Amino acid sequence: MENTITDRFRPKIHFAPKTGWLNDPNGLVYYKSEYHLFYQHIPDRIDHNGILHWGHAKSKDLLYWEHLPIALYPDQNGDIWSGCIVVDKMNSCKLQSGKENVFVAIFTQNNKGLQEQSLAFSNDGGMSWTLFADNPIVANPGIKDFRDPKVFWHKKSERWIMILAAGHLVRIYNSQNLLNWNFLSEFGEGEGCQKGIWECPDLFKLNVYGQESLEKWVMLASVLDGSPMNGPGVQYFIGEFDGHSFVNDNHPEINLWLDQGSDCYAATTFSNLPDRDQRQICIAWMNNWKYANDLPTENWRGMMTIPREFSLKYKADKINLFSIPAYKRKKIINKKTEIEKQKISSSNKLCLLKHKIITPFELKINLKNLSLIHI
Repeated sequence: MENTITDRFRPKIHFAPKTGWLNDPNGLVYYKSEYHLFYQHIPDRIDHNGILHWGHAKSKDLLYWEHLPIALYPDQNGDIWSGCIVVDKMNSCKLQSGKENVFVAIFTQNNKGLQEQSLAFSNDGGMSWTLFADNPIVANPGIKDFRDPKVFWHKKSERWIMILAAGHLVRIYNSQNLLNWNFLSEFGEGEGCQKGIWECPDLFKLNVYGQESLEKWVMLASVLDGSPMNGPGVQYFIGEFDGHSFVNDNHPEINLWLDQGSDCYAATTFSNLPDRDQRQICIAWMNNWKYANDLPTENWRGMMTIPREFSLKYKADKINLFSIPAYKRKKIINKKTEIEKQKISSSNKLCLLKHKIITPFELKINLKNLSLIHI
């Protein structure tokens, strides 16, 4: 939530940059009671035709965000594209130099079309960063689209796992030290939506609501085309992961979508949340590549979705992914406004402006005698 910046079109709840361009959320990490949000950022332009950096902000409650200095700058290896951050509490990478746990960022660098995975590290809780001297840590194996790594610690195999997008599928790797990676498997051939290339994958575990002993793995994969709105969207798969390969529980042709709308892309989850919470909290880019460069803002462009908490529940005998806002609603919703009953049609539209609702609001509508007419 932005209280100090009031320029035109700036959202009150959704995160947006102070200035410049924003797209994918990157490196979501929780550390010492603060949520860190890094993001794709072009500080000197409001369109996508510039050099990508990582912007940075942090929050204590996922509502009020403090803008911080740019975290990662491009170097001779290329622009800083999407990726992730883990907290290496074991110092498996041997890059920790003080008492703070070392933050390790793993991300794609794009150098004249060659996409490879690089590493940077921070010994002050993400406030300053050093690019690893021996980048890239995962060289391109001859794949045009090879990007967006997401890394997590897999307890059973006692290895770091990396999942990254490679064309119309994902590749899975493991490592003992975050520096040297071994290719394990691929997932995605003939699975889900194949209309556009895949980007920004994620892989995490959740208990099934009402059956806490039942655990499932969820894979997110953003796809550039083919969503319910015939454009970019986030598909997901539910299945099993054994530390080596992912197996989809559903038929390969079944398409499951995180959202049915057109403004949810590059969804990714926070790392290092307390184990006791057993939660997965996600943020996505609230935009669409069909019109991302055309939004009518003046000195900034792009915003994030509301942080959401995931859960798995049964619906019609199938397990599905559900989400609710991850912040406490009472912090922003403190006044109730009732609008009188009215008939809504093409000639009589519901207009909220005439009710002078100018603060953030949650809208609940009870619909009766609903008829849909398709023209």
